[in-house]
Amino acid sequence: MSDVSFVRTEMLPEQAPPASEVGAIGWIKHNLFSSWFNSILTLVSLYAIYYVLSGILPWIFQSVWNADSLNQCREIMLENWGSTHGHACWAVINDRWLQLLFGFYPSHLYWRPILALILLLVALAPVLYSDRVPTKMLIFSAIYPFLMVWLMWGGTIWGPVSAALGFVVGWGAYTLLSKQLSELIGLIGAAVAAVIWWLVISGYFTGAMDSILPIGIEAVESRQFGGFMLAILLGVVAIGVSLPIGIVLALGRQSDLLIVKYMCVGFIEFIRGVPLITLLFVASLLLNLFLPPGTNFDIILRVMIMMTLFSAAYMAEVIRGGLAALPRGQYEGADSLGLNYWQAQRLIIMPQALKISIPGIVSTFIGIFKDTTLVSIIGLFDVIGLASAIRADTAWNGIYWELFAFIAALFFVVCFSMSRYSMYLERKLQTGHR
Repeated sequence: MSDVSFVRTEMLPEQAPPASEVGAIGWIKHNLFSSWFNSILTLVSLYAIYYVLSGILPWIFQSVWNADSLNQCREIMLENWGSTHGHACWAVINDRWLQLLFGFYPSHLYWRPILALILLLVALAPVLYSDRVPTKMLIFSAIYPFLMVWLMWGGTIWGPVSAALGFVVGWGAYTLLSKQLSELIGLIGAAVAAVIWWLVISGYFTGAMDSILPIGIEAVESRQFGGFMLAILLGVVAIGVSLPIGIVLALGRQSDLLIVKYMCVGFIEFIRGVPLITLLFVASLLLNLFLPPGTNFDIILRVMIMMTLFSAAYMAEVIRGGLAALPRGQYEGADSLGLNYWQAQRLIIMPQALKISIPGIVSTFIGIFKDTTLVSIIGLFDVIGLASAIRADTAWNGIYWELFAFIAALFFVVCFSMSRYSMYLERKLQTGHR
């Protein structure tokens, strides 16, 4: 009787997987044609994409880039393609792109907003990528707001220096009073000291220093600001200032001090209940009625204040949602460690609340940046206002899509960049398990 083995004693050679299960073919099979319903959706989607691109691509690439007017564009289109339909006249962008970017800013001073933009990226680097950039660069980030104002508006350098000294005075008052009395009195004293410096002493200091050591560059009036440069200027200021104000408002709304709580609640609910365009009209037309006669309150500064307050009210609610999402144990843990209120907020509560609120915060940033286009309604020549002015020119009267497509591309680049950074930050700070 012979032994029969039913178990293979040697290894079979490894075989490649079927071509239909791996690579591009496998991905298409599993994701696009995994069932008859998905196959129909894929074919319909491909046809829709083809239909859209067949109209857009010729309009973009079969276009005119060099012409002096819309009529000349149409003549070139008729000569080359026999029709003016389905062809873009990008010559208007080629002719007016500098105006769309810089408005009426003096052309020989274009280097100043360009330098301000480059320095903005440098100042944001230690804030956005703190793990890759030396923290010492935060000193430049603190200096940049005052440097940016000097570069954009020009004039004497002692004005921005005086504004910066107001914060130094406030910090000194806070340090002195918080040690001797309490942190709350220190904060109040710091605010009062800074306001007194800015409203009373700053003008004398600037005049005295300018007479002793005149340092300055050519001044540019606010009415010369415009284009996409104005949108970036308003957006950066509103975004940068509204976040800390929103944090203070969110904490104030949850405060046990009734006066502080009701003041924050009243401010937030009033601002959120009023359209932004109404606030801009107040800044443009009504605010001067409440100021002393002869007061010159810059229109761009007024718009900055209103947009910042509007964004801060929405930011406060976003951050309050992050605070509400934290479990009670986090607050109890901070108490068990013996931390006071501000230490607990700085070290435990607020970092977690801000991490939870990242999507809402960035959405608010994107929204307020896009809302900068509303300033065209109150007479500021932002990129939308300039587009209307260009279309009023007889040479380009009747052109629409090319201007708005260019403007849309500018806003998309900035808003998409903020969205991608938000996703990067969420992945970086992810601590949970999926």
